[in-house]
Amino acid sequence: MPELVPVFTKDQIQKMVAAVARRISHDYKGRSLVLVGVLNGAFMFLADLVRELSIPAQIDFVRVASYGAGTASSGKINLTKDLELDIQNKDVLVIEDIVDTGLTLSCLIDHLKSFGPRSVRVCALLDKRERRERAVPVDYTCQVVKKGFLVGYGLDYAEDYRSLQEIYHLKL
Repeated sequence: MPELVPVFTKDQIQKMVAAVARRISHDYKGRSLVLVGVLNGAFMFLADLVRELSIPAQIDFVRVASYGAGTASSGKINLTKDLELDIQNKDVLVIEDIVDTGLTLSCLIDHLKSFGPRSVRVCALLDKRERRERAVPVDYTCQVVKKGFLVGYGLDYAEDYRSLQEIYHLKL
């Protein structure tokens, strides 16, 4: 049976999200911002983040798969849901649950840039550099984490544990 070791409480997550929302609101004030959530993991973070923003923003989603049922990226990136909004000449902020190897995010950034946005930046709930294989810019992050396979608050293992309100290290 897997063991769940607490990493971040609901209150800690809420404070981190509010702090990053204040920075984003300040930096994008008066600009045309589109938040692009990466499904499925970022949906909880994006929902809480957008409620904390003091600026208007449009919202769209992409779905990118690279993990399958394992704990390591397969290295193969599959875009299974693309944008529906027109992002040409708009500022795009990609909302990720966790940046790990950087492979998926690197491909996604290149894909989004092909639509001609004014800018593409990244906001991640968690920036885990332990297994980083490709350098990617993480412009806004709630927390840098060193290691471990994390679940909860949208993060999953084989599609399980997403609904947990706190973040845990999953010990298999």
